[in-house]
Amino acid sequence: MHTRLMHDLLSQRELPTVLLIDDDLISREVAATVLTLDGYTVHTAADGKSALETLAGGSCVPEVILVDAQMPGLAGAALITKLRARSRAAVVAVSGSLPPEEVRRAADGFLSKPFNGVALEHVLAHRLPASANPRKTDSSDSVISPETLAQLRRQMPESGIREIYAAVTADLGRRLTALEAAISRQDMAEVRRIGHAIKGGCGMVGALEAARLGALLEALPTEPTGNHLGNSARLLSDLRAAARDLERILASELSVETSPG
Repeated sequence: MHTRLMHDLLSQRELPTVLLIDDDLISREVAATVLTLDGYTVHTAADGKSALETLAGGSCVPEVILVDAQMPGLAGAALITKLRARSRAAVVAVSGSLPPEEVRRAADGFLSKPFNGVALEHVLAHRLPASANPRKTDSSDSVISPETLAQLRRQMPESGIREIYAAVTADLGRRLTALEAAISRQDMAEVRRIGHAIKGGCGMVGALEAARLGALLEALPTEPTGNHLGNSARLLSDLRAAARDLERILASELSVETSPG
């Protein structure tokens, strides 16, 4: 049972929305109740087919998907592949025993039954630095900080600002190329170093989304496991999208001609 302090801390934080997929009614309801009491917003599905229908309907947009590793019908690695095609959520396998190797490779992490919110937080913090916090680029303010842009405009002419952002986006393009090469070599130390550089350079000019993704790359463990390599590959894809978003916003705001790659 949580202490009052733990409950207060949980209630003060925005916890991810969870989609829980489990064919066993009792397991599903108990887990959903425990996670709800721990502060999570939980949606449930009784099988893979209904989970995919839930995602397609748009009423549930989870940040984490918990999927029982051993269900009849559509399940296992095949289900995880279909879930990834319909959602950007982190996918965590759940089982009362060690799941099959192909499921462990396909998932972002593993939870042993029974589990609670603390166990889920541990998996998200230590195994899923990328997927637990998906991209959010609903507006230009999430791509580039309006406060930073306004501050630069008070300090220098538009031509100077254009030069700064053109240099940053060009540098981001070069680092994306280097990042792709590092991931292909499974060089996680280099991946982390590039992430640190992206976080610093983009953070200085208020390129919020790119800086956030750089920080997530920097936080990846140094050991090149399948999960972490998968996370870094997804972050690379997100960074390419963030670079395109940045290019679009800068072209609109400052007529900056960029080609980050």
